[in-house]
Amino acid sequence: MKPTETLRQWARTIKRDGLTLWFARKHPATPWHAKVLGIVVVAYALSPIDLIPDFIPVLGYLDDVLLLPALIYLAIKLLPAQVLADCRAQAEAWLAAKAAKPRSRAGAVAVVLIWLALAGGLWLALA
Repeated sequence: MKPTETLRQWARTIKRDGLTLWFARKHPATPWHAKVLGIVVVAYALSPIDLIPDFIPVLGYLDDVLLLPALIYLAIKLLPAQVLADCRAQAEAWLAAKAAKPRSRAGAVAVVLIWLALAGGLWLALA
């Protein structure tokens, strides 16, 4: 398999598993700790605002390339096998229907609050 095809397959898997977590957050058999991590990961993944803006050289894409896939992987590992199978089937059906990509306003609000807290802390440190 060519490296570009491997990379495309990996990206599809990450996209599917992110959507899997979106469905797992409402599944009744999802453990609470997996729900909490899944909600945080999904809110950040679907947020239109990045924690590290993409215009910052190198660092701007590290969260998209390293942090987000690692968090998705960890959250997926916390799901029971049956929940994972059910939610992956829902995610694949959603992707096959080419439904609109879900958005997370909560994720955008969380990112803005983190930036405000960092700016406030920097302001206090310099004042």
